[in-house]
Amino acid sequence: MSEPDRIDASLVKRLRGETGAGMMDCKRALTESGGDVEKAREILRMKGLASAQKRQGRRASDGVIESYVHGEGRLGVLVEVNCETDFVARTSEFRSLARELAMQVAATGPRWVARNDVPPDVVEGERKIYEEQARASRKPENVIGRIVEGKLEAF
Repeated sequence: MSEPDRIDASLVKRLRGETGAGMMDCKRALTESGGDVEKAREILRMKGLASAQKRQGRRASDGVIESYVHGEGRLGVLVEVNCETDFVARTSEFRSLARELAMQVAATGPRWVARNDVPPDVVEGERKIYEEQARASRKPENVIGRIVEGKLEAF
């Protein structure tokens, strides 16, 4: 590179695609790293951690409650989606997100609201089923536990 501030746009685009960071953040990280994508990725991660720590004490106390009723009133969902400011909560994008989330909940038809609400006997029943499935597929004994735990997480 001829100048330290001259970063190829394709590098910025590539880094942005890999990290999801903003264009200017990617350009700054690449400039700081002298065009080294690996170093720039690390710089972005460090800045992301710092940003997350700054927000750690904040509360998401504003938001919206959105409802979705499907069919002729046979299925209804009520979701609360929170954010840090009322400014964000009033945007059409945020309300659209809440609406989409309510529709997703309706589509998946969850039987419980929280992990703690799942009765222990149901969890044990699922555990036994997953163990049998893993053994039936001739998985090694040392990985069956991890397979079962992964499936329980998804359940």
